[in-house]
Amino acid sequence: MTATVPPLVLASASPRRRDLIARLGLVPDRIIATDIDESPLPGETPRVHAVRLAAEKARAAAALAPDGAILSGDTVVGAGRRILPKAEDEATARHCLALLSGRRHRVFSAVALLMPDGTLREALSETIVRFKRLSEAEIDAYIAGGEWHGKAGGYAIQGSAEGFCAWLAGSHSGVIGLPLFETRRLLVAAGLLA
Repeated sequence: MTATVPPLVLASASPRRRDLIARLGLVPDRIIATDIDESPLPGETPRVHAVRLAAEKARAAAALAPDGAILSGDTVVGAGRRILPKAEDEATARHCLALLSGRRHRVFSAVALLMPDGTLREALSETIVRFKRLSEAEIDAYIAGGEWHGKAGGYAIQGSAEGFCAWLAGSHSGVIGLPLFETRRLLVAAGLLA
């Protein structure tokens, strides 16, 4: 008798995460956009924040799809111990870009896989990114393009902000929103991917 493979549920409405998981040859059976409080806890570091939110998103989706294998992720941009917000307005995006200009920062991309039996597998990628020093004109042009909206740290590495990236050490897919090496490893361990 063979074990039944649970349906794969992606706990994210992000088209980037759908595109990334497709690179592994997977199409989710269901997509559930979770709505959790993403506010950092007092004293929470960027690394801990990313891991906690990925697990909370998986648990929130599991309440709606208890028989599914829930895959979720969260990406956090950290400047030192500071957690940079998802930019929802131009002022926030401009502040983030000015802070990241000419310096290194870390991008923590956590992934969680919650199985129907309650088993939670987690992984984290940590990527170091260094931006060139940005001129006011470069920041203005990037803000005008609108790619920053809803993005952690106010930028999307898969867009024109890649031109600001002097170097990157770690997972490029993790900076986009789902670290594929870590995600694949979790899916293989769970028997969901060969």
